Amino acid sequence: MRGAASTTCPYCGVGCGVLAGVDAEGIARVKGDPAHASNHGRLCVKGAALGDTVGLEGRLLHPMLRGADGALQRAGWDEAIRRVADGFARIVAEHGPDAVAFYVSGQLLTEDYYVVNKLAKGYLGTANIDTNSRLCMSSAVAGHKRAFGEDVVPGCYEDLEQADVVVLVGSNTAWCHPVLFQRIAAARERREGPRLVVIDPRFTATCEPADLHLPIRPGTDVRLFNGLLSFLFRHGVIDPAFIDAHTDGFNQALAAAEAEAGDPAEVARRCGLQEADVLAFYRLFARHEKVVTLFSQGVNQSTSGTDKVNAIINCHLATARIGRSGMGPFSITGQPNAMGGREVGGLANMLAAHLELQDPVHRDIVQSYWQSPHVADKPGLKAVELFDAIGEGRVKAVWIMATNPVVSLPDADRVRAALARCELVVASDIVERTDTNAFAHVLLPALGWGEKNGTVTNSERRISRQRPFLSAPGEARADWRVVCDVARQMGFGHGFAFEHPRDIFVEHAGLTAFRNHEAATDGLPAALRRLHLGALARLDRQAYDALDPVQWPVTEAGSGTPRLFADGAFSHADGRARFVATVSRAPAHAVDREYPLVLNTGRIRDQWHTMTRTARSPRLTGHIGEPFVDMHPHDALRSGVRDGELARVSSRWGAMVARVRHGGGILAGSVFAPIHWSDQFASDARVGGVVNPAVDPVSGEPEFKHTPVRIEPFPVRWYGFALSRRPLPASALSYWTLIRGDRFLRYELANRERPADSEAWARAWLGVDDAQADWLAFEDRETGVYRAAHVRDGRIESCLFLAAQPHLPSRQWLSSLFGRERLDETDRMALLSGEPPGGGGDPGPVVCSCFGVGRNTICDAIRANDLDLPAQITAELRAGGNCGSCIPELRRLIAETRATTEA
Repeated sequence: MRGAASTTCPYCGVGCGVLAGVDAEGIARVKGDPAHASNHGRLCVKGAALGDTVGLEGRLLHPMLRGADGALQRAGWDEAIRRVADGFARIVAEHGPDAVAFYVSGQLLTEDYYVVNKLAKGYLGTANIDTNSRLCMSSAVAGHKRAFGEDVVPGCYEDLEQADVVVLVGSNTAWCHPVLFQRIAAARERREGPRLVVIDPRFTATCEPADLHLPIRPGTDVRLFNGLLSFLFRHGVIDPAFIDAHTDGFNQALAAAEAEAGDPAEVARRCGLQEADVLAFYRLFARHEKVVTLFSQGVNQSTSGTDKVNAIINCHLATARIGRSGMGPFSITGQPNAMGGREVGGLANMLAAHLELQDPVHRDIVQSYWQSPHVADKPGLKAVELFDAIGEGRVKAVWIMATNPVVSLPDADRVRAALARCELVVASDIVERTDTNAFAHVLLPALGWGEKNGTVTNSERRISRQRPFLSAPGEARADWRVVCDVARQMGFGHGFAFEHPRDIFVEHAGLTAFRNHEAATDGLPAALRRLHLGALARLDRQAYDALDPVQWPVTEAGSGTPRLFADGAFSHADGRARFVATVSRAPAHAVDREYPLVLNTGRIRDQWHTMTRTARSPRLTGHIGEPFVDMHPHDALRSGVRDGELARVSSRWGAMVARVRHGGGILAGSVFAPIHWSDQFASDARVGGVVNPAVDPVSGEPEFKHTPVRIEPFPVRWYGFALSRRPLPASALSYWTLIRGDRFLRYELANRERPADSEAWARAWLGVDDAQADWLAFEDRETGVYRAAHVRDGRIESCLFLAAQPHLPSRQWLSSLFGRERLDETDRMALLSGEPPGGGGDPGPVVCSCFGVGRNTICDAIRANDLDLPAQITAELRAGGNCGSCIPELRRLIAETRATTEA
């Protein structure tokens, strides 16, 4: 690679180091950075496929303004900046500062976050700036602040390797944070430990290697951990000296725990668990001092998410298992810079530098440092209520950056309606067409990964650099620069005279030092914070460009701090931690006869957010290509739907259509659907439109894990799929999903009407209007089967397979034909069968996306070579040898194949 840059992956909060550059043929190449402490050179399949995602197809390359006729027209930057600045200034003048808002993203760099927060809170005077991090991390933030006095993750990734017990709560770590999960797995192989406990209603890939899986009833986590606190107290495992010296509130927290969860048998009954399993978990926690409890969205995304976080932290405070090697509560972040955004006040209820917006002393510190005309003096609107306010007309202008709320927010149809009536919608994005951008009056082209320059902070407080290795395409600009341009146009130039991201970073770092200096000088311990970057405020541009990853707080010598609170000193004014008395609460909306099933939502292994990046990579679309609803076979039978067919998932808030599947890991009474699909990639699969808008009363985080729904058949006359080298007009069909392949597009299809003339319809739909075209076709009217293929100059151009039932040929072999310049005669003869000549050679659905290894290939190797370990499959086929996220599936295939063979 030429021009290789040491940078950071833009996906999850693990924050993996990446070496990225462009080869001699101009192709982007990436590999893991072995020098980065977060991943030591390992990448998951999403990170490894980053080079596939940096092309310019679909990019927003120029500012666009929507005219009176509703059409977007290209504009110059000066005109676009004026439109934004004048629009915001006019609305503030007419309606006050709280009539404008910003909705930003954990995809932004810290420098971007800092300037937009400064503009909103310090210069416009509104705290109406919130972020999509509200949707994933705000309950953890609120829990940390209640317990520690500050939003701090006390441990580091090494603790997961050094622990004797790792408890994963509400986290499918194997799929959502695979590099971190592989660090745990590697530690288990190196020594006899750590023991692994997984607490999750679903049996996921993370559960495969676990020593204990607790399939907890959704919403009962507080009771389970209150029971643990009671158990620890009754068995003398607590640390009274630590509790007395360094905490407050233990007696109240214990009394609440004892009142509702003192009896393990009752805890088990209420949580839907076996008493023996609950006691096994409690005893593991009690017997091993080195315990890490890692939690994620299954905890946070709840109307009692903050209480769940504090119930977990209570158990670690009670046992003094915090701040030391191999122990502590650990919030694993969903986005690459959710923590960096929180550092600079990117949430509506926070100030920069971990200061409190409602504290007048804190506001004075920030305003004094910024020398700004204002500092917002009351919390702004959190994400869900922000879009409610837009819909009600109270907020009249919103600037959306690097996020897609029409897909990702709950009650998403209401969000769509709100934006449709908003007076001024500005969107900064790297792609032109998204569900949200369809409502923008101003579209601003941003830099993407590989073009950006700045910093991010991962889940273990490690600040890393994102460095550019690609030139800015078209007229795209850095988000921080665009915000500064708008601020200067509004007359705030003195506060936004930044020329380089380094200038912003050192101001941010300087504020953390200024805050602690002011607090110490004035005797204000409440303003002292662990977030301290003072040593980095002295970086010149060269030092900033060369900055190595470092964990805050950063010492005066410039070194990082892996763990916090080992000294028992916390960030509350008195230096003591707080126990929080927590009481179980049911989810906001209960199931009933009309909506009898609980919808749980989340990620899948190879996709990210709303797929604007990951859907560009054929490697990442091969594993799971279309939206699905996973449900127990008994629930499917009662709902009148079958595996492989389409179903409508409906709630009181909206509906979606997805493919039914029986994954085998779902409890009766629950269903699961992934969050990723938007109107750009599927006909009707926005799960956000189904999810209820209830939020945690403390954090404002939505309840994505518990929405009552019903499942009904989605009747169609035919199912099908098409592969084509060019886009097809799928939008007229009842159901479609678009999947990018290698040199082709794949469409999964269904329709409620059969064409009167299948061949005429197929030719027209595939765009084959030449009567002399090389056209192969087969039809069986009695069974409803129709198959056709268009070949040009010996090369396949498109094919279409239709049937009355969803049972159709494998797409894998047909997909491989698009990589050939010419079909040989045997392939041509087999084309309409959909199967390779002789019936062999079909690799089956992709299991290992890193190396493109299919299910059939793996099962054949297991049978032929009597394989019984994933490592043997890796040696034979390479599958599982890169990111390791398919290893749980390899274990399952070994078990299934051997069972079938023995039978």
